[in-house]
Amino acid sequence: MTTESLNRRRFGVKRWIVLACIIFGAYLQFGPLPTIAPNVFLPGEKIGHPPINVPVINQPLTNTLVATLLTDIVVLSLGFYIWRKVSSGNLVPSGFYNAFEALFEFLWNTAVSTAGRKNAIKFIPYMATIFIMVLVANWMELIPGVDSVGVLEPAHGKFTGYEAHPIGSAYWLDGRHELPHDEGDHGHHELCHSCTITPYVRAAATDLNFTLALALISVFMTQVFGFSALKMGHVGKFLNFSALVNKPGMGLMDFAVGILELISEFAKILSFTFRLFGNIFAGQLLLFIMGSLVSFIIPTGLYLFEMFVGLIQAYVFSMLTLVFMSQATEAHAH
Repeated sequence: MTTESLNRRRFGVKRWIVLACIIFGAYLQFGPLPTIAPNVFLPGEKIGHPPINVPVINQPLTNTLVATLLTDIVVLSLGFYIWRKVSSGNLVPSGFYNAFEALFEFLWNTAVSTAGRKNAIKFIPYMATIFIMVLVANWMELIPGVDSVGVLEPAHGKFTGYEAHPIGSAYWLDGRHELPHDEGDHGHHELCHSCTITPYVRAAATDLNFTLALALISVFMTQVFGFSALKMGHVGKFLNFSALVNKPGMGLMDFAVGILELISEFAKILSFTFRLFGNIFAGQLLLFIMGSLVSFIIPTGLYLFEMFVGLIQAYVFSMLTLVFMSQATEAHAH
């Protein structure tokens, strides 16, 4: 059997497998397992009854905090894996390590072309870490079970509740039966009558706390590198009092420009925060809505699109961080 005929035979088999999956998905959608649109919360949702408390920070555990911790574990594990590979002495990369080396080489070349080799050595740890962390956090929403597996709770307020059916010790929500809220009746399984789900894990970037924290780190380190390179000259970029003395006429304009640049430093925090949050939260809503309407074919294309959006947002966030750090190390004269 030639390679061409073998590939043609495999394509024929895979085609029928895909078709069978589409038919099976359509059967579940319009049959026993219709999908439901999860209730949308802006802040992270507390987990547990009563909510689980995190000892160190003395705050309730939320599903977005769980996603952030999982993201940290993935990033640290990835760093340890790469360190082991580099320390092994194997000069011929292969598999996943080869792909990661190509990614890092792209980030390194970008940093060198933007900030120069001397500054790139200082900036690349922050840029690359932010890129990988944001990428992992963004792609986490595409993992099956995220936003769909969690704690069964009574629906309340304007949220939609559904009938819950037991599967062993677990339950699933029947999208065919929307039920009115009834706080006094907990149903046959003593959990709830009209039920909704609080997921154990929700994409970290759909919580403003995560994106705001990254924005503060990015802008803070930008100021650190600015002070390191220019000393008090970095302050003079924003509060240019010397221009008022040395150039009485145009100095006032230079001082006003410095104030505008100071305002822009705070605007960077808002820009970083809401750009990442808005794109990922909107993508999550798109997956929710389209997945509840049609659970086959279309969501596959949306998943590919969201992978692309997650990658682009990670690159934009890290690239802007690199550009701002590079600009912070340059005086006005440059």
